[in-house]
Amino acid sequence: MLNIILLLLVGSGLTYISQYNLALVSVDMGFYQISDIPLFYVIVGSVIIGLVLSYLLQLVRDVSTYLEIRRKSKQIKSSQAEILDLTKTVHKLELQNEKLKHTGPETSDSKAL
Repeated sequence: MLNIILLLLVGSGLTYISQYNLALVSVDMGFYQISDIPLFYVIVGSVIIGLVLSYLLQLVRDVSTYLEIRRKSKQIKSSQAEILDLTKTVHKLELQNEKLKHTGPETSDSKAL
């Protein structure tokens, strides 16, 4: 329903613009010249080209943002793996430290069998 309302509003706007901009103009595009085009077509064409260019720029920005997030995600995963390895090493060292604490120097008893 919202699409229909939006379509009607855009159509009404284009109809209003077309009623008052019927003057014939010529458009120069570098080496090419197109003559006797209604000004309405030039206005609508400019709006459409602007929308397409802005969409393409936004698409490039979205792709670069996606790549940046992907790179950061890989960095986080590698950092987490490094943290896990370091945690395992710390745990092994703590166990080794506890073994060294509980095994003191051997005492010899001269009266022992």
